[in-house]
Amino acid sequence: MSTGSKIDLLNLRDGSVRTLHFAWLAFFVTFVVWFGHAPLLAYIRASFGLSDPEVKALLILNVALTIPARIVVGMLVDRYGPRAVYTGLLVASGLLAFAFAMADSFEQLALARLALGFVGAGFVIGIRLVGEWFPARQVGLAGGIYGGWGNFVSAVAAGSLPALALFVGGDQGWRLAIAATGVVALLYAGIFYRSVRNTPKGSTYFKPRRSGGLEVTSRRDFYFYITMTVPMYLALAVLAWKLSPSGVGLLPPWAARGIYAGLAVLFGVQVSQIHRVNAEMLRAGVPRIYRYSFRQVAILDVAYFVTFGSELAVVSMLPLFFLDTFDGIDPVRAGLLASAFACTNLVARPLGGWLSDRLGRKRTLTVLLSGLVAGYVVLAQIAPQWPILVAVLATIACSVFVQAGAGAVFAVVPLVRRRMTGQIAGMTGAYGNVGAVVYLTVLSFVGYSTFFLVIAASAVAVLLAVRFLDEPQGHTVEVREDGTVELIEVA
Repeated sequence: MSTGSKIDLLNLRDGSVRTLHFAWLAFFVTFVVWFGHAPLLAYIRASFGLSDPEVKALLILNVALTIPARIVVGMLVDRYGPRAVYTGLLVASGLLAFAFAMADSFEQLALARLALGFVGAGFVIGIRLVGEWFPARQVGLAGGIYGGWGNFVSAVAAGSLPALALFVGGDQGWRLAIAATGVVALLYAGIFYRSVRNTPKGSTYFKPRRSGGLEVTSRRDFYFYITMTVPMYLALAVLAWKLSPSGVGLLPPWAARGIYAGLAVLFGVQVSQIHRVNAEMLRAGVPRIYRYSFRQVAILDVAYFVTFGSELAVVSMLPLFFLDTFDGIDPVRAGLLASAFACTNLVARPLGGWLSDRLGRKRTLTVLLSGLVAGYVVLAQIAPQWPILVAVLATIACSVFVQAGAGAVFAVVPLVRRRMTGQIAGMTGAYGNVGAVVYLTVLSFVGYSTFFLVIAASAVAVLLAVRFLDEPQGHTVEVREDGTVELIEVA
């Protein structure tokens, strides 16, 4: 395992460095499979003669299941380990890519895109893996590299898919491009399984005592946890509403009502599972030495809501923003200008993790969220009379704080409770998607300037919440399966 405060990314003899590279490559592969269709939508639309509402429906369906998927995958990775779960997800990614490539109707396209939402949960798995292989003083930087490199490289790779589709030509072009991502996923599944271990040799892989929900350690946290699950179901209801006759019109009214009812039932099932997992705690309590504050998890959730949530939302709308704001630019140029917001991921997300390791978790989040607020306030002032270069520079500056903030959030996640890192990462990651749904819904009702100001205002509220974040100190206590106790360093 790496020691010290730096990570030598070229030292492939170091098991932790090798594992980090295998992890971000796995994230890269799943992300390309997940979003590889986006740059090919023009070909897909022409191939099937899709209407604008049908295209919008595909985009919505692509993220609809990612929110619950991150929760489910978080539970699975805590239970079965990153090696097996990431391998399984890569295999599923490949098969689903083939299903999408072979679709011959809009209904088959829609079903495949809905299922591919599960692929978006891959990020969660690597967070647990990185947390197992790197000490507390390096975990922020390692997690930032994992997330930042995976995001950036996948965006670059996705840009090459249209070239492949154009080279092949015809209806088979986009199908071959999508199928190629599936082949890569299946091949890498075998490589990952043979090359990665869950933990360094001699280390214990701690598992939750029960599956079905997070273990909390007080009655107050039990109710707090249930409350924090509500926004995820509301976000799914909003997505269903967007597919209903009130939105793009893909779903008939009875189907939308059925989804709402189904979400209510699922919420009841989840509450019963949370109660089952925590029944012993509610009955007998938890010794002080084993307690942690769920407040930590909730603060990380809302911090990721405004960081990654706003990133997803802004990346989705920024090309249109530039197109509508500045005269004389075409859609291609607007897309290139907007891409500057995502391209800083390569450096910004690792930077946020590194600052968190060096300066402290709470202080770093406070500084980066303050910069995020200022950045979005500036974006709200962009007007047609601004020089385009100044507008792009303002966008890049804002994106650095946004993505570094996301890296700082996940610098804390592995330090809350080792045996539940997957579930905590899953819930935090899901809140990022919830944020995107909320912000894009706001955008459908307001103008661009107000949209940016709403993000800034919500970030101010999160800044107030971060004041109550506890800086990780010393060690936490984990219990092995044989009942013995181990101290885990978190500072």
